[in-house]
Amino acid sequence: MALFSSHQSPPSCHLFKSCLTFVFLALFKSQTASSALIMSLRNHHRHPPHRRPMFQTNQSSCALFSGTWVRDDSYPLYQYSNCPIIDAEFNCQMYGRPDSEYLKYRWQPLNCQLPRFDGVVFLSKMRGKNVMFVGDSLGRNQWESLICMISAAAPQTQTQMSRGDPLSTFKFLEYGLTISYYRAPYLVDIDVVQGRRVLKLEEIDGNGNAWRIADVLLFNTGHWWTHKGSLQGWDLIQSGGTYYKDMDSLVAMEKGLRTWANWVDTNVDITRTRVFFQSISPTHYDPSEWGDGATVTTTKNCYGETAPMIGATLPNTYPDLMRVVDEVIGEMHVPTYLLDITMLSEFRKDGHPSIYSGDLSPTQRANPGRSADCSHWCLPGLPDTWNELFYTVLFY
Repeated sequence: MALFSSHQSPPSCHLFKSCLTFVFLALFKSQTASSALIMSLRNHHRHPPHRRPMFQTNQSSCALFSGTWVRDDSYPLYQYSNCPIIDAEFNCQMYGRPDSEYLKYRWQPLNCQLPRFDGVVFLSKMRGKNVMFVGDSLGRNQWESLICMISAAAPQTQTQMSRGDPLSTFKFLEYGLTISYYRAPYLVDIDVVQGRRVLKLEEIDGNGNAWRIADVLLFNTGHWWTHKGSLQGWDLIQSGGTYYKDMDSLVAMEKGLRTWANWVDTNVDITRTRVFFQSISPTHYDPSEWGDGATVTTTKNCYGETAPMIGATLPNTYPDLMRVVDEVIGEMHVPTYLLDITMLSEFRKDGHPSIYSGDLSPTQRANPGRSADCSHWCLPGLPDTWNELFYTVLFY
């Protein structure tokens, strides 16, 4: 299967393939769950490109994003000590996290088995390509995770890294593969005008020009639209030629996302580039979300949590923001796949750096109720699962 082809086979060809698939499945009922996943995803990618964009969670017979966390002692997929590119704020084991059970969980979809991530396969299939993560620091979290996962499978491969703002790159030189991170927490442009940060809801070319080189684009945004006070990333919002001191966060996010969607529809060549959008990563600052399952040491947030939520009734995380995301993606012309990681991540109250972040001072670590990071994720950790799902959808 060509990863970047437009798949423009005639309808009769699709019918013939479907018939063969039916006969194959009838003859081989004992086919494994993993094989069933591979077959369903391959059939999914053979749909004509003019169909509605893919943003549903179910992949034919496999609901990738519905399932449970199961213990698996073959995890993690790499060790922090063998991946020096991990930022201090994500490097929980290096900065004193005493437990390690949170590393031993694997995501199990309801009715299929995820293919095991293979870094050598990733390198081979993506030879000469550019994969770019675009968004906020959760995108950087996932970018570093993918680099570590690939590097663990090919430790002798020569690499080159360049960190910058907004663009950082990591190259696997032997394979001509570049994996980049472009910092754009709102996706749209934000400029400094007369000393004030102006969020420009209808402008994106300042960021977008850097995205044109990518063969695979994985976008994310969300948290920064809800930040207030000292965490707010802008001083003024510009929209329709008018400057605003404040704007409803949902209204602003929708305007920004529609500008992003228009850029994708206008600039992405679907015969060359695949587009993904990662749903919003949950935070765990409120123990009432997991009720009686919270550990005794937890008073205000994720601090002290060492296991996933099991059998919990989860809150509907970011329903309004995700509604906006669904609506915008659903109206796009360029197929944009939604990696719907929100709910599966909601279970992982144990996966955050908490106080075990290299960005915190000893004084801050002594006050977990105020300083714990329950937004980002430890590496190794949950972003590795995001990348296992990304790998599955990308190649199967």
